[in-house]
Amino acid sequence: MTDLTLYLQLGAVLIATGFVAGIIAGLLGLGGGIVLVPAFYFLFSAMGYESAHLMQVCVATSLATIVVTSLRSVQSHRKRGTVDMDILRTWAPGIVLGAVIGTLVATRLSSHVLLAIFGMLGMLVSAQMAFGGPKEATEDHRLPGEPLRSALSSGIGFLSVLMGIGGGSFGVPVLTLSGLSMHRAVGTAAGFGLLIALPSTISFALHGWELTDKPPFSLGLINLPAFAATIAMTLISTPLGVALAHKLPAKKLKRLFAVFLFLTAARMLMKAFGS
Repeated sequence: MTDLTLYLQLGAVLIATGFVAGIIAGLLGLGGGIVLVPAFYFLFSAMGYESAHLMQVCVATSLATIVVTSLRSVQSHRKRGTVDMDILRTWAPGIVLGAVIGTLVATRLSSHVLLAIFGMLGMLVSAQMAFGGPKEATEDHRLPGEPLRSALSSGIGFLSVLMGIGGGSFGVPVLTLSGLSMHRAVGTAAGFGLLIALPSTISFALHGWELTDKPPFSLGLINLPAFAATIAMTLISTPLGVALAHKLPAKKLKRLFAVFLFLTAARMLMKAFGS
């Protein structure tokens, strides 16, 4: 197979992956990272780029796309008044600190360890999606104070980076359990995503320059073709997912996706342990 044919196939699959990720993000209110990381991993592995650093490339590339998508999401939510800026300001230091530490840890772990982490945390996220429901909002938020707030915000940043996802999967449950409405929790967690993705993307771009077994055209640990194709397609497909969300039974779809995520996480665990 010629290099040109290989690159054309890679581009076609990346475009399809970005399109599906955008649909799911708009339909279920999830960040695309939960789809992109396993999709990138299985795609690059199938094309012969499996190495001790492949998961770092997948995580880094996913987080780079989240910089763009979360910025767009925050702008959209702010227009609707669903971003709580006070929460963002008070939680930002812990989230950024956790993200930076997560990046430093991720660059030092093997691909198999990151696979196992994604698999285990992915199962937890799928269980929350399947069995967790939105908590009824209260007029008086019961947001945690210090030192719990710092621990939670740092944990959200740290775990999100290790999985290559934005702030929604961990941030929304924490905020809704604290009394925020689902709309305000989702809007504010979109801001979490930007706080997580921006510092980690910069750090990942500075790492991995010496590696020779990465997918082609990578900036540090960020694969530029995957980034570009994903951004281009999610800008098109996310609004389609939002439109579908108003027409389809979102609750049933969310549980269906939870099953898909569980199976994907289980497959990644099997890869991590050599199966």
